[in-house]
Amino acid sequence: MGLLESILGKDGRRLMKRKDSDAGQQVRLPLDKRHNSFPGRALEELRGTLYSDIHTSEGAKRQQQKLCGPFVALTFNFIVAVGIIMANKVVMGKVGFNFPIALSLIHYVTSWLLMAIFKALSLLPASPPSKSTPFSSLFVLGAVMAMATGLANVSLQHNSVGFYQMAKIAVTPTIVLAEFMILSKRVTLQKVITLTIVSIGVAVATVTDLQFNFFGACVALAWIVPSAINKILWSNLQQTGNWTALALMWKTSPITIFFFVVLMPLLDPPGVLSFNWTWNNASTIIISALFGFLLQWSGALALGATSAISHVVLGQFKTCVIMLGGYVFFNSDPGMVSLSGAVVALCGMSFYTFLNLQGSKESSAVTKPLLSKQNSIAAKPKTIIEEDEMEKMDSV
Repeated sequence: MGLLESILGKDGRRLMKRKDSDAGQQVRLPLDKRHNSFPGRALEELRGTLYSDIHTSEGAKRQQQKLCGPFVALTFNFIVAVGIIMANKVVMGKVGFNFPIALSLIHYVTSWLLMAIFKALSLLPASPPSKSTPFSSLFVLGAVMAMATGLANVSLQHNSVGFYQMAKIAVTPTIVLAEFMILSKRVTLQKVITLTIVSIGVAVATVTDLQFNFFGACVALAWIVPSAINKILWSNLQQTGNWTALALMWKTSPITIFFFVVLMPLLDPPGVLSFNWTWNNASTIIISALFGFLLQWSGALALGATSAISHVVLGQFKTCVIMLGGYVFFNSDPGMVSLSGAVVALCGMSFYTFLNLQGSKESSAVTKPLLSKQNSIAAKPKTIIEEDEMEKMDSV
């Protein structure tokens, strides 16, 4: 054996020790355990993966990014938004529940109860550690969510549809300015021109009348800034931290509900308690509340997957599609000027989508070489450690 080791040298002794250790492991491990260890180990790994996918914020964030990409999130939000428009028309028209803040309060209480059921069943994604996100950020998000949702409903009640659409169009430049001031985020000149074309097209398509009163105008102007800040915070917290849509909704819903309770006696007309709460009316409002939960969830998913500006553009896309769909399928005639504005807006939205896709491809092309370089650097110390360990074994 000594002659063989002297002929093979250090590499040969290393190879023989590895083979001897492998053979010793195979001898020590019985045959039945070798067959039974693989399924058991696979089940443990599967159980650990499922646990980390929901019960850790990092795993839940990965699952949300994997299952709800930009296209899925935006499509989900678009479908739910059309559904809640129809549901709220029935609630405020046929049912006659003309209390916008109280309706928003019912929506958020229903959402919180549903998420409480998810949490009791261990289906609610885990939240990041409290140290990662200060409570002030969550408090501000809950407050501006209540202001944005409540003031939007009050503005629509006191102003014409045209003036309401003008206020919605003003949200786009407000987001661009706020992101530049708060996050130092810049928008390219091409996107600025494209967003301007989209806003002009939507204005031509939807702004047919500008009827408003002083109170309605004040509410509309007060709604613009909270709406912009709300979208920015929802997008930024999900993209910079390990927040998922449901986890962030669970943390901020109690704050939003509190502010709705404060706003309800100030902005709603009296008489909500004396409303005719029949079974048909209550069931219709509950259906609207379920759509409200889906709208909040899909909106948060869309903001986490894209950006605040993209979410605003999606809302304008929904408006134009509803108008063109009514003209094509239901013989409605909004006029050639409105139809031309809708077509111009859709063309601008298509080009804006193209610019976003082009930017994402460029960023991924830059990121991949950096990731491969980091992986290669991370792999080198491991090789050195393995060689040191083998040298120690040889010396022993």
